[in-house]
Amino acid sequence: MTKIPEHHPSPDLEGLIGYNLKRAYVTVSDDFRRALKHDNLSPRLFSALALVKAHPGLSQSALARQLGIERSGIVAMIDELEGRGYVIRKPVPQDRRRQALQLTPAGEEAYKIALGKVQAHEARLLGGLDAGQRDALISILQKIRYQKT
Repeated sequence: MTKIPEHHPSPDLEGLIGYNLKRAYVTVSDDFRRALKHDNLSPRLFSALALVKAHPGLSQSALARQLGIERSGIVAMIDELEGRGYVIRKPVPQDRRRQALQLTPAGEEAYKIALGKVQAHEARLLGGLDAGQRDALISILQKIRYQKT
C-alpha cells in the first residue's frame, strides 16, 4: 500500500487553485471554530453579526444574498441569533412583509468579543506573511470572489 505524503498529495493537485483554496478553507475554518468554540459562533453566524452591525436595518433577504445562502436558510439562522438575544427583527413600516435586523446590546458585545478572537486567529494563521502579502492575498481573493461567470 502506498502512503501519500501529507503535504504533497499530487503534483497535479498542488498546482490547482481550487484544490489549494479548498485546503486553505478547511485549515482556516477549523482554526476559526476552535477560536470561537466557547462562544458557539460558526463562521456563518459571525459573518451575519458583522453584516448586521455594519448595516443596521438590513433585511433578511439582503443578509441572505450577502452570505450567499438561500432566503429559506436565513430564517433558522436569524431565529438562532434572536434566540441568543443578539438580534431583533423590526417590521419595516413602509413594507410590513420586510423585517429589518438590528443588533441588541448583547449582540454588540458578543460581536466585539468574537471579532477580537477572529483577529487573533487570523494573525496566528497568517503570521508568516508580511502586511503587503496579506493585502495581496485579500485583493486576489476578492478579485476571484467578484468574478462574473
